[in-house]
Amino acid sequence: MINKSAIVTGASSGFGLLCTIELALKGFTVIATMRDVKKAQPLLELAKEKNLGELIQIHSLDVTSTESINDLKNLLTTFPSIDVLVNNAGIALGGFSEELSIEEYRRQFETNFFGVIAVTQAVLPYMRSKGHGRIINMSSISGRMGFPGLSAYVSSKYALEGYSESLRLELKPFGIDVSLIEPGSYQTNIWTSVDEMEINSNSPYLSYMESMLKEINSGKEEHGNPIEVAKLVAQIASQQKSPDLRYPIGKSVKKNLFLKSLLPWGFIEAAILKRIRH
Repeated sequence: MINKSAIVTGASSGFGLLCTIELALKGFTVIATMRDVKKAQPLLELAKEKNLGELIQIHSLDVTSTESINDLKNLLTTFPSIDVLVNNAGIALGGFSEELSIEEYRRQFETNFFGVIAVTQAVLPYMRSKGHGRIINMSSISGRMGFPGLSAYVSSKYALEGYSESLRLELKPFGIDVSLIEPGSYQTNIWTSVDEMEINSNSPYLSYMESMLKEINSGKEEHGNPIEVAKLVAQIASQQKSPDLRYPIGKSVKKNLFLKSLLPWGFIEAAILKRIRH
């Protein structure tokens, strides 16, 4: 893996941090980007522990900022090639649709959807000029299945799925592959904002929201180890053959997707509502 470079967004924690390490272990020079570089210490410590410091560069990037995207474009000119892009930066907003503002929906989409497009458009000219590249978009099982109280997050991931399908078809003739990782529940901090969400005691959705949060929290002990996802990303990035479009991963994810494709919506609806209202 000589002179190969990868960009990872949202690299300060969770999947992004571990993807950075796993890509470096594969020999990539990794541009590890994050909104606040002061949060880079855990990544730097792990990189030092694994003797990977020379392969990892920390750079500031806010995927929602045009100025920050322009800084990224300037940075890219200093690299001989950009071979892999991992669009991992993301946030999760919780709340029932009636009670979420349009501004909150827009904030969700600015990071999870428009941010992906902005970074991808910055990187594509470099990949296209070389005639090869891999773009790996971090989606979610929520990009294939809806869930109450998470409509903003789910919608942003559904949009990402459609964008990635179209992008793959557009870029295939140029030697660039696009793949989606679709994790189920993993031990990352993306759900912190949902856990810390203020519940309005006067909300008509109060009991519904409490049941939903209880369901989310009760399953945390069974959440998967995020290193599984990071290793999958590194595998896709480095394998010789063209990768698939979708990679569902996590406990029961493939089974649930199969059942959704097989069963009438009424059965799925009843099962979900029964589970969070027990």
